[in-house]
Parts: sequence; C-alpha cells; structure tokens
Amino acid sequence: MFRKVLFVCIGNICRSPTAEVLMRHHVGARPGVEVSSAGLQALVGRPMDATAAELLREAGLDPDGHRARQATPSVLAAADLILVMEQSHQARIAREVPQVSGKTFLLGKWENREVPDPYRQQRIAFEHVYGLIDSAVARWAPHIK
Repeated sequence: MFRKVLFVCIGNICRSPTAEVLMRHHVGARPGVEVSSAGLQALVGRPMDATAAELLREAGLDPDGHRARQATPSVLAAADLILVMEQSHQARIAREVPQVSGKTFLLGKWENREVPDPYRQQRIAFEHVYGLIDSAVARWAPHIK
C-alpha cells in the first residue's frame, strides 16, 4: 500500500491542493500516511485559488495554509504514489524524471478520465472539477495505508 501520496498539476493552486485536502479528509488520521501536492510550473508560495478554497470550505474542509511548491525531482522521488491530473503531466514527469514513472498515475485512472484545469474560469468549472477530484480521490483512498 501507499503511505506517501503526492498530487501534481501545473500551478499547484487549484487541482492538486484540492485533491490533497480531499485525500486527507478521506484517509483521516491513518498513522504514517503523508499527503502533499506540488506543481510542474508551480506558482511558488501562492495560496490556493480563492474559488477552489471556497468550495473546500463549503464542504467543511480547511484549505488554509497551503502554499504552492515546485515538483522537483527530489519531491517526486520522495513519494510512494504520484497522482497527476492529465496524461500530459504523466508524460512530462516520465520525460524529466524517468525514475519515478513507474509510480506515476492519472488521478482519474479508475474512470479513465483527466481532470481539466479550471484556473481563471467561472465557479461552475471549479464545481465540475471538484466533483471529478472528489470521485477519483474516493477511488484511490482505500489503497492509501
């Protein structure tokens, strides 16, 4: 089973931090489990997008304290499981850090679905993405021990 889970998107302010918060909620206080996120072109130091954070708050979850960070080779290597939002993210990681390609999967693997980027779009796009992420995280959560 997986203990160190890393979610990856581009900026690390919308999708991957949403997945991080949702996975933490799904796995609760399982001992030894670490959940984090990072971006391939992270807006380093920025907080979560306001709309993404608002949706999490409305679900009773806490998005505060998140700061975007870069998905460096060492960050990627430290994870047991890397979950990406799009196939292009998986391909990029395989190209740039091939040694982690065997533990990198599409978050929507079970539904054979990518999670589109809602950045700079209206709330309805964020709501759609939130639903996709929540569903996908629920499918992965039993594998996180």
